Amino acid sequence: MDRPIFLQAILEGLVDGIAIFSDRGELIHANKKARTLCQQLPPNPAHPYGIPQAILQICHALIEGHQLWGDRILAIESEVNASPSNTLRLRGRWVQWEANEPAYVSITLEDSCHPLQKPEIDDSEKYGLTPRETEVWSLRCAHYSYKEIGAKLYISENTVKKHLKNIRVKQKAFFGKKNHDSED
Repeated sequence: MDRPIFLQAILEGLVDGIAIFSDRGELIHANKKARTLCQQLPPNPAHPYGIPQAILQICHALIEGHQLWGDRILAIESEVNASPSNTLRLRGRWVQWEANEPAYVSITLEDSCHPLQKPEIDDSEKYGLTPRETEVWSLRCAHYSYKEIGAKLYISENTVKKHLKNIRVKQKAFFGKKNHDSED
């Protein structure tokens, strides 16, 4: 498998948003979650892709730090108010896959509005989801549309809807049982 395509597939499957920049601050890749979260922040009209200033500041600080301190491990964390009720947590660090390749700046964007959001695999076990329902649920949690989920899993949109309906039934059954158990 072609390595850039493989890495892109991994990045798209992450729960958090991630944006990768070159050592010159050029955007290499941003997964779907990162693009979605970036839309919650004011765009920077001076940047060709409208990357928000808060993200560019972390990227440039890491680049400057790398120039000053070389190979020391640097990481920067910041929180940005996306709205009065939602904060995004930004984490930046250097990433180098192989010693003879250039390093990249990785910015992780986490939606703090859902800090207790567990990985979908926990939901799978908790609600008793089938492997296919887990795949559908993971993509839905990553903000994929019904059409995108269907295309990615090679199933129809109606099948996606049926899986999500089954998942909701299992969630309701779980919470109904939990509430019933707490009354005893």
